[in-house]
Amino acid sequence: MTETEAAGETAERRVRVVLVDDHRMFRTGVQAEIGQTDRTGVEVVGEAADVDQAVNVITATRPEVVLLDVHLPGGGGVEVLRRCAPLMAASQNPVRFLALSVSDAAEDVIGVIRGGARGYVTKTITGTDLVDSIFRVQDGDAVFSPRLAGFVLDAFASTDAPPVDEDLDRLTQREREVLRLIARGYAYKEIAKQLFISVKTVESHVSAVLRKLQLSNRHELTRWATARRLV
Repeated sequence: MTETEAAGETAERRVRVVLVDDHRMFRTGVQAEIGQTDRTGVEVVGEAADVDQAVNVITATRPEVVLLDVHLPGGGGVEVLRRCAPLMAASQNPVRFLALSVSDAAEDVIGVIRGGARGYVTKTITGTDLVDSIFRVQDGDAVFSPRLAGFVLDAFASTDAPPVDEDLDRLTQREREVLRLIARGYAYKEIAKQLFISVKTVESHVSAVLRKLQLSNRHELTRWATARRLV
C-alpha cells in the first residue's frame, strides 16, 4: 500500500477527540497538527485547561479518545481519570484516555496507567505517530512511547518491588503537585496562581509533605524529588 493510499484509508475512519492541556498554545499546535479531519480522520470536539473543565467537556461530548496531560490545575490527570471512571467503564462507547505529556517520569506514567489510561506518549511524538496512537487507543490497544513501555511492564510485572514509591504513596495528588513545583523552584505565590489555591494553602501542603516525608526544608525536598526523577 502506498503512503497516499494509507493516508486515504486513515481519513476514511473517524475518531472524536478532546484535548486536555493547561497550555493554550500547545492545544492550538496539536489541533493544527492532527485536527484536519479530512486528512487525518481526527475530529477535535472539545478542549480543556484544568480538571473541572476536562470532566465537564468529556461528559458533554463523550469522545472516543481523550488526549490527557498529566500535570493539570485542580488535581492532575489522575483526578480526571478518577472522575471519568464511569465513562471509561461504559459497556457501549467507552471513553478511552491517552496520556500526552512532557514528563517521562516513572511515577507519572504508572500513576495514569493505574488510573485507567490506555497509553502514554511524550510530547516529542510526531503528528503522524500521534494520529496512529489515537486510532490504536480507540481500537482498545495499549500504546506507549518506546522508552516508556519497558519500565511500565517491569513495574506491573515485578514481584520484588512495589510499582510506586511507598513514601510517595503517602502524599495526596495535590501534595504531589505542590512537591513537583517546589522542587522545580517555584515560589509559593507562583504555585498558588498555577493551582488556583491560596498561598496559605500552599504553605499547608508543603508542611504536610515535609512531615510525611520526614524532611526539614525545601532544599531537602528538592533533592528527594530529584532523586526520584519527579522534577
